[in-house]
Amino acid sequence: MNKRNLALTLIEVMVTIIALAVIAALVLPILIGPTYHPAARIRCASNLKQIAMAFRTWESDNNNHYPMHGFTNQLGVMEFPNASNIFRYFQVMSNGLINPKILICPADSRSAAANFNELSNTNLSYFIGLDAADESDTNMLLTGDRNLVVDGVAVKAGVLTLLTTNRIVWSGTIHKEGGNVLMADGSVQMVTDSNLQSLLANSGTNVNRLAVP
Repeated sequence: MNKRNLALTLIEVMVTIIALAVIAALVLPILIGPTYHPAARIRCASNLKQIAMAFRTWESDNNNHYPMHGFTNQLGVMEFPNASNIFRYFQVMSNGLINPKILICPADSRSAAANFNELSNTNLSYFIGLDAADESDTNMLLTGDRNLVVDGVAVKAGVLTLLTTNRIVWSGTIHKEGGNVLMADGSVQMVTDSNLQSLLANSGTNVNRLAVP
């Protein structure tokens, strides 16, 4: 009997290569994570631009102040920021934000809230700059990616007090080699570690308080 030819034909080789390429395209994003995809960072910047519009709308409707300087509870008493109520600064702007999905960076592992009534700190990707009173505070950080590292320690949820002497960088757990911030004047910036440090040093104040979810 003749020996059976076990070699692959050219067509079979091409089909195998294409199949492997498709599998790689599906699996690699899961293994590597969205942090390595520039498109996720661009979509994140788009989220922040929409958030900027919501801040502006709130400001114009509330005595020209951002929520951090004009947010009261149901009794009309000014609520001071703490680790548990950070989400409320976004929640009160729900009419301008429209969809809670924009409060989640596409490169973050967190999930969006089903609606604004169910919003909590765990449904946020972005910190809040507590000292940004209005758009005239041009150089202050208004909001941005939450994955911060200060003096070599990853920042946990809560109210963070930063001095100009503190060393602040991105952790790299959301975006690779950088992050996004929204300034109080409404501009969105994609910044590196050194840029972030520079923004902190030139914010116009010696103390910056960030509410990190």
